[in-house]
Amino acid sequence: MTDLEISILVGGEAGAGISAAGFSLGKVFMRGGLHVFGAVDYPSLIRGGHNFYMVRAGTGPVYSQWDNFDLILALDMNTIQRHWKKLKPGGGIIYDSDEVAMDSPDLPKDVKNFFPVPFETIVKEVGARRVVRNTAALGATIGILGYNIEILEEILRELFISKGDKIVAMNVNAAHAGYNYAQEHHVDKLTYKLEPSKKIRKDRILLTGNEAVALGAIAAGCKFYAAYPMTPASPLLHFLIAQAERFGIITVQTESEIAAINMAVGASYAGVRAMTGTSGGGFCLMTEALSMAGIVEAPLVIMLGQRTGPSTGLPTYTGQSDLRFAIHASHGEFPRVVMAPGDVDECYEFTIDAFNIADEFQIPVILLTDKHLIESHVSTQPFTIDDVVINRGKLFPMTPYSEKEPYLRHKLTSDGVSPRLIPGTPGALIHSDSAVHKESGFHGDECSIATEMADKRYRKLPHLLKRLEKQPCTRMYGSKKADVTLVGWGSTKGVALEALRLLEKDNIKANFLQVIYLTPFPAEDVKAALEGQNPILVEGNQTAQLGSLIKEYTCIDLTKKILRYDGRGFNPLQLTRRIKEEM
Repeated sequence: MTDLEISILVGGEAGAGISAAGFSLGKVFMRGGLHVFGAVDYPSLIRGGHNFYMVRAGTGPVYSQWDNFDLILALDMNTIQRHWKKLKPGGGIIYDSDEVAMDSPDLPKDVKNFFPVPFETIVKEVGARRVVRNTAALGATIGILGYNIEILEEILRELFISKGDKIVAMNVNAAHAGYNYAQEHHVDKLTYKLEPSKKIRKDRILLTGNEAVALGAIAAGCKFYAAYPMTPASPLLHFLIAQAERFGIITVQTESEIAAINMAVGASYAGVRAMTGTSGGGFCLMTEALSMAGIVEAPLVIMLGQRTGPSTGLPTYTGQSDLRFAIHASHGEFPRVVMAPGDVDECYEFTIDAFNIADEFQIPVILLTDKHLIESHVSTQPFTIDDVVINRGKLFPMTPYSEKEPYLRHKLTSDGVSPRLIPGTPGALIHSDSAVHKESGFHGDECSIATEMADKRYRKLPHLLKRLEKQPCTRMYGSKKADVTLVGWGSTKGVALEALRLLEKDNIKANFLQVIYLTPFPAEDVKAALEGQNPILVEGNQTAQLGSLIKEYTCIDLTKKILRYDGRGFNPLQLTRRIKEEM
């Protein structure tokens, strides 16, 4: 097939290696020349519960998970019972016949294709532990699909090389045993086969948004990262800890989010590029220190990985309800930037730009992401640092200060940005009070000082807007003139692009307006993009927060809305049906 797509769900109990199996399967497909998207679903439990991973692969780009599946790989009966209705016609279920009898009355009668494989027996025969069942299951899946087992073997060797030759051999043998069993008992039962490219491809990478943000921070020269673990931002901390020594990054797991942001502000004040990351509850705790960063004009990058609220909400599920919070968080007024990447490439690209903007204008920059974006795996081209430009703004090297006038950390300037010296610079006293302060940085409570310092900070805004004119603050995908225009931000990008393709098949011309910068808001760009269009707002919150921003800044009221706020991301077929209803 020249335009092939396949969607597979891998499910089982927590601790069975479901996410690792799904990721490995996606990587196998990618090495075979396919584009891949993978998303994981897991409950907020320390132990137990049902986990599943959705992997989708195709000969063309894939941007999101799918609504239904060609195959379900079930490591327990619970997976079968929960998900069998999501099978496509002609699809099948692979399951462990050691755990679920082939004549079990609990197996759904409406499923035509069952592929029983004795995973537990297989792992025992190769001398492996029960936990290796997921590897045997991967081998069986590859066998049923007629895919290349050598690619899976290569992935397994890479995955387990650090654990020693014995563990590598155990997993490779289990995979081959599962593959051989499937080839012997279940070959040609599916209506199609996957054909990998003749040469194993290594020109793509498979990574999450968290990993892309981390790589962007490394490329941008970040030298300090502090965070308290909080889903879904914790993997960013884990990745940077693993790479800290290699890239000379001080990475600290703090005792709280308050400590994390204060440490990051301190590191920034000391002259290094600094960052912290958290989710909504942690960001609540950070708001006072965010305000301090604003008044001391400390460049700072914060990744806010949204999840379902309020309060603890659904801590392992996604949402887009922190938009207004990110824009208005903290007491007092000070300029900031809030930008929202929509895919892994933008996570990398925007993180680099976030550090530059923070330094150039000495302001906090919030990278607004969400669980769906930063925990899903997507295949893409390897990132390059060849064209990375690092702009530290008015930060001067640590050479003796020889000016006749005393150094003023908050000197009044025409663009509102003051020269920065690194603490310890010979000949300069560097001070910055967190209360209203004079140009020197020392406290001053006169009315005139409060006014001139507030005005100084906001003099940055016109220069910031001019700087943002050089880059896209919105992006339009699809036909310029369309029957319907989808409007969204962040992780809605992927599913919106899938919806454009589905609508095109039904002869409906559609396009998608992605709003990248939420503050400063690109009012003119949005207004021009929506002129003459039939817009439908697509957001992952209950109150249409982007819609309210558009109305506030452009007076355009998006009356047609598709909102989802149950913690799950949009699915392409569901979204397309809703779009047709709204039209």
